[in-house]
Amino acid sequence: MLRNALRLYSKGSLTVYCCPVMTRQKQTCRVLESRRTYSSAMSERKKFYQDVSISHGEGGVFEINLDRRKLKTPGGKLFTVPNEALAVAVATEWDVQRDTLKFYTMHMTTLCNTALDNPTQRNKDQMIAAALKYLETDTICYRVEEPPGLVQLQKTEWDPVMDWIEKRYNVVIGSSSNIMGPTIPEETKDIFRQHLASFDFWALTGLEYVITQLKSVILSFGLIDRHLIVEKAVQLSRLEEEYQIHHWGNVEWAHEYDLQELRSRTAAGVLFVHLSSESATMKRKLLQDLEFPQPRKPWN
Repeated sequence: MLRNALRLYSKGSLTVYCCPVMTRQKQTCRVLESRRTYSSAMSERKKFYQDVSISHGEGGVFEINLDRRKLKTPGGKLFTVPNEALAVAVATEWDVQRDTLKFYTMHMTTLCNTALDNPTQRNKDQMIAAALKYLETDTICYRVEEPPGLVQLQKTEWDPVMDWIEKRYNVVIGSSSNIMGPTIPEETKDIFRQHLASFDFWALTGLEYVITQLKSVILSFGLIDRHLIVEKAVQLSRLEEEYQIHHWGNVEWAHEYDLQELRSRTAAGVLFVHLSSESATMKRKLLQDLEFPQPRKPWN
């Protein structure tokens, strides 16, 4: 599963700094301020270093060094990660950059920055509540009534995943063709809330990123629990779009690019969840497995 995610992630893609929609004025201002702070991290920059290395920091954390400079977050904090596995992934992102640093291809770095700076100043409870909001509008809970071909496709492709998650967590979710979607029982929300609470802040950061990519808690849980591979989860999240493209055609390069971008972002989030949960010492075998090919060049 991790190799699959790593392979897809390594194709390179567009980084999107994800933060949930907030309604309160104070929270909105905080989000806007965070976007201004992080805007510099989203642009390209001339490469200013030659060597990348990893070192131990205080408290068992790992630091990234660019030549002799310690990497810092956009918020000015010392860039530290909780284990060696994640440090290797981040260091490799920096190592494969060429003459120009393309920050939008560096998902691991961006997700770490998010966890370290927490620019929207949310705690775990707020992150869990935001994730559960997606359950109420989950992609695979909404079914169409026509055309018959799409109705059957949704049933064939989505029902097995729905059956799996309901059995896996002993919950009831259901689906609906009503624009309001299904009514999710409070017992189901409570079970998922407890499950999400078992993740630490770093893992929740990655999981929320995956959920926002797929617009689905169900598919995201399928990935994290290793029930689905990235390609399948992305295909299921785009089922209706792919059906329409099959019947009406598409702009070939744009469709393929969007598909690869979504796969790459999703794989990065899944990889981040798993790597942020690794033990502090990573075996040499895993070090050898974490090979990031050079990201492909973005479209002009």
